[in-house]
Amino acid sequence: MARRPLPRILSSGSAQLARSREIARSAADSATDVLHPLITVSRGLRKLAATARTKWAATPKERRGPTLFLVAACVLVVALAPYGPLLALVALMGAAAWKGREKPVVKTGPDEAEIARLKGLYEALVPYFSVPEDPEPLYAHGGDWSRTFADHAFDANGRPTRLRISYPPYFPDGEPASRARVEQLLHAKSGRGREYRFDWDEEGNRLLMEVLPALPTTIAAQRFVTAPGETVLGFTDADAVQRTVPVVSADGAEDAPAVVWRTGPRSTEPHLLAVGQPGSGTTTLLRSLALQALEHGDVLIVDGSGAGEYACLVGRDGVLGVESELSGALESLEWAAHETERRLISANRARQAGHPVPPDSRRPLWILLDRPGALGHLAASEGRPDPQELLQVPLRHGRAAQVTVVVAEQFETADVLHEGVRAHTRARVVLGPASAEQVAAVLGAAPHTTPTPQVPPGRGYARLGTGQVLRLQVPATPDPYDDAVGDTDRQAVLDLLPERRAAATVALEKVPEAAAEPTPGPFPRHAPVPAEG
Repeated sequence: MARRPLPRILSSGSAQLARSREIARSAADSATDVLHPLITVSRGLRKLAATARTKWAATPKERRGPTLFLVAACVLVVALAPYGPLLALVALMGAAAWKGREKPVVKTGPDEAEIARLKGLYEALVPYFSVPEDPEPLYAHGGDWSRTFADHAFDANGRPTRLRISYPPYFPDGEPASRARVEQLLHAKSGRGREYRFDWDEEGNRLLMEVLPALPTTIAAQRFVTAPGETVLGFTDADAVQRTVPVVSADGAEDAPAVVWRTGPRSTEPHLLAVGQPGSGTTTLLRSLALQALEHGDVLIVDGSGAGEYACLVGRDGVLGVESELSGALESLEWAAHETERRLISANRARQAGHPVPPDSRRPLWILLDRPGALGHLAASEGRPDPQELLQVPLRHGRAAQVTVVVAEQFETADVLHEGVRAHTRARVVLGPASAEQVAAVLGAAPHTTPTPQVPPGRGYARLGTGQVLRLQVPATPDPYDDAVGDTDRQAVLDLLPERRAAATVALEKVPEAAAEPTPGPFPRHAPVPAEG
């Protein structure tokens, strides 16, 4: 049997009801806008009437008669005066409108839920900030939390976002272990999943806890406004550095606080070491550094992973080679060592003769070594020297020869890094999720913030020499040949790539066999092996 269609009133009833609700809501909003002055005056009249009733109730009985007589006399004078009733009505309406206006609610202190949370924090800190010998303890069970907590702020969920804590002078705030226990407690009690910064004031015996906003991830690779010898590692908090760089992000043009790394003869941190978890963004950092270095210098890349992450740089102007095989890596690094020595000799001879340093010895040379541990294991199995051994000359004398070495490794194989690499890489970067102990082991100092378990690629910490530990977000510099990359980020990287060399100049010249020493020149003695992929 064929199904009979539903009545029209049932099939279209929901749409009509929704339309009717929308019409009624629009009419109510319009009526509220039109009648807003009348509503304000009515509210003011009610408040004036309530005030008059309260004052009448508070008037003693023996004074009510004279008060009524005074009010009646005033009404009579107003009624007999020219335009008196009209002026009185206008004054009454004006007073009612002023009384009935909506005043913004000003919060003068924490509410009950926030007070309960502060009391909980106070009780939790009692075992850490009190000793039995203290005759007047600042922290005691059931004590007054307002004596120790000041400058507190909360978010919409009632969790503290800023809190200044006073602690007794005998607390060992100079011991990292004691600090870590208090920071871990505050992190757990104030709410996990956020990044906190702890600022200890040892002189004033105060601790400031703040919740930090997430660093922006909308800044892609681009030409940064920097001087020769300056490289942007990434971006950090506005109050952590004194320099900003104009950038173009997904939100528009802005001035972003940048972590600027200075290289060259006058740099105290001429080489860099980056350590992170797989997928944390160390390769992205090296790719970003290569694109910035190609603006003023030459780049030699050794890819120990062999995944073809640097294939976009093969055959480009300024790229001396992209090696992924062991033999090509050893030959390229051996040439880099000889090139460093040649530059030193050339610069020394020029200075002794009173001449300027030749341009080929002043042009910056960057050696980027990604995952040397993989090549080291392969070299050990074949009985060949470790590629890291060939980095000793560029690491020791690279600053004077305008040679910069950047090494990237993962935490799992960080123990294979040679002592020379650890000693000469004074600029350090840690990317990806890592504990405070791991960060301190690489940077030499623990961060002042709590690490978060979930971080975007390129997010971590940086420390230049003996400076402070800074939060870092590397600009998005993905592999443009990766299909999973968005069109915007891919095009940003492609726009920064230099032009490809002609086919006749891709193969680099050979050094004559009769030459015992490497001849001056910026090119390697061996043709580079393109990266796989």
